[in-house]
Amino acid sequence: MSQQAPALSDPPAYVRALEEKLHSYLPLAQVAIVRRAYEVGAHAHREQKRKSGEPYITHPVAVAAIMAELGLDHETIIAAILHDTLEDTELTRAELAAEFGEPVAELVDGVTKLDKLHFKSRQEAAAESFRKMLLAMARDLRVILIKLADRLHNMRTLGAMEPASRRRIARETLEIYAPIAQRLGMNRFKGELQELGFRAMYPDRHRVIETRIKSALGNRREAMTKIEAALSARLASEGIVARVVSRIKSPFSIYTKMRNEHKSFAQVMDVYGFRVVTDGVMRCYHALGAVHGLYKPMDGRFRDFIAIPKVNGYQSLHTVVFGPFGAPIEIQIRTEEMNSIAERGVAAHWAYKSGGGQSNAAQSRAREWVEGLVDSQARTASSLEFIENVKVDLFPDDVYLFTPKGRILSLPRNATALDFAYAVHSEVGQHAVAARVEKKLAPLRTRLSSGQTVEIITAPSAQPHPQWLEWVVSAKARTAIRHHLKRLQHEDAVELGHRMLDRALDQVGISLENIPGEVLDRYLAEQKFRRLEELLADIALGNRVAEHVATQLLRLKGGKTRLRVSRTAESIRITGAERGVLTFANCCHPLPGDEIMGFMSAGKGVVVHRLECPNVPEFRKSPERCIAMEWDRDVSGDYKCELRVDIQNKPGVLASVAAAIAESNSNIENVVYQDRGVVSAIIVFTIEVRNRKHLADVIRRVRRLGVVHGVYRHPV
Repeated sequence: MSQQAPALSDPPAYVRALEEKLHSYLPLAQVAIVRRAYEVGAHAHREQKRKSGEPYITHPVAVAAIMAELGLDHETIIAAILHDTLEDTELTRAELAAEFGEPVAELVDGVTKLDKLHFKSRQEAAAESFRKMLLAMARDLRVILIKLADRLHNMRTLGAMEPASRRRIARETLEIYAPIAQRLGMNRFKGELQELGFRAMYPDRHRVIETRIKSALGNRREAMTKIEAALSARLASEGIVARVVSRIKSPFSIYTKMRNEHKSFAQVMDVYGFRVVTDGVMRCYHALGAVHGLYKPMDGRFRDFIAIPKVNGYQSLHTVVFGPFGAPIEIQIRTEEMNSIAERGVAAHWAYKSGGGQSNAAQSRAREWVEGLVDSQARTASSLEFIENVKVDLFPDDVYLFTPKGRILSLPRNATALDFAYAVHSEVGQHAVAARVEKKLAPLRTRLSSGQTVEIITAPSAQPHPQWLEWVVSAKARTAIRHHLKRLQHEDAVELGHRMLDRALDQVGISLENIPGEVLDRYLAEQKFRRLEELLADIALGNRVAEHVATQLLRLKGGKTRLRVSRTAESIRITGAERGVLTFANCCHPLPGDEIMGFMSAGKGVVVHRLECPNVPEFRKSPERCIAMEWDRDVSGDYKCELRVDIQNKPGVLASVAAAIAESNSNIENVVYQDRGVVSAIIVFTIEVRNRKHLADVIRRVRRLGVVHGVYRHPV
């Protein structure tokens, strides 16, 4: 260490309490190293105070104490004590590694936030920090355990913060950290984080619900005692060794249920909850039979999470029965080990390395989840987009589905067959065309229900299209589709930029191929482009004018520095495949068959207009941004246009016109009444057609209706 931390002979009471806990499961030598970590941390934070006025070191020691309650190893305890040193003190990573080892330094570095870097906004900084933390998790899951304990202690001591800071931290806790704890199976952490977050976010609502719970419990205790005694007696009579514990809902869970299920407080509270903990898996099913023999089960309210565990490794039998006092009874039945994993998740029976023992179900599933996140973040350029994708995965009401070979896949609520395809494998998703759900053919947008068997039909030629983003709910599917579409857009931009630059160079009788390689390399280096493709894409996206690039290339080549038109510039042909980089103007809605031109708009790329568009004269004042364009002979896709219809204003007319448009194989996107009188009305329909001929067919069919006075393309 640059400044040797002094040894402390008489540490504070909170340090002695931590050591006492550690002595119960760690060797003396490791506890001594933890003491040394405290001395180093206390020295490093010696000038710092918390908002409450306490010495700062009390916070990391409290985080370490939470880790000790979970029985974590000494490296994790040390990293917890030192978790803020890299960010807030002069201590370096190299110094940490030298005294406490590389694993501890890696853990501390993983937890450290990125506050020292500069970001456009607080949200982006938080998102990038979260992204870094997840990557560290992929190397060592203990990183997230320290981070969760850090957040838990901060929430416990949130009262010293300003109200605005309290709300911001509480929202982040409810949106990110509590769901992560749930995703990792750490229900005890999740429950306390939710409760503390709810209290800080909505103090009045929390106070009202908490008061009503206390009032309601006073009238229920006798009933709960009788039900608990009846359950215990029935289990004992069946020879089942088990303990029965009553469960009381928290204010947060009651508030969430009231809001999501639109129920009153009385309806939510009118449910008794009990947990039966026994000593073996077969005992669980035996206990279930005993419970159903005592109270009649409610139809459709039984879930077997032992045979099919939740995505976070949670296992239990859930049943709802008709109680003796007219209210339902929710009962969970599980083993002691399942109960430990349900409360502590990945931290139960800790084994953090492949050689460190057998991982529990929660740890194995957590690793799978984190590996999936790492794959997702590698494809996502924006940290904010990535964190939104993670949020989707953090709020799953899981749907359990089967492949034809019996493999179980867990997907978020409202998942579709397309989500399932990507869950099977990214390549299956990319080439999916349809699905068989319970052996019946179904489209990819079909929503799935638990228990269904799904088979995906693929075709080598199939590929994602933008509409797929509306059909999926899982982060993995959304990330893969966006990645593919961005790649296609880049390829389209490169191809269109090539055509535009070639057209500009063609005006002086040369092409891009005639530019010597060293000239091109010099230009790319001057403009800070790594590859030619980046320059071409920049041209297509409207950030550079092709004629200016051509002029500069000609100058570097040693030719004349100004372009002189030696021939008529060839028009750029549109095939319909360039939609990723072309925008079709909303002011005139160009269609295949129209005479058109392009106008370069920075950031938007080429915007295509009809030549009769009223904005064209203004565009002509910037000739360097105007591009000669024409439609190819064979153009694919549907294009938007507006239809102005003058009709009689009477009941049923709108439906008649809409039916006529639909019969012409045109899709209606929007309908707006532009003018509405007593006798007549003018309606503007936004429709999709293939070309001018298709539009003419639509107009003819609508014009034949007796209630229509006139039909025009809008704007005319």
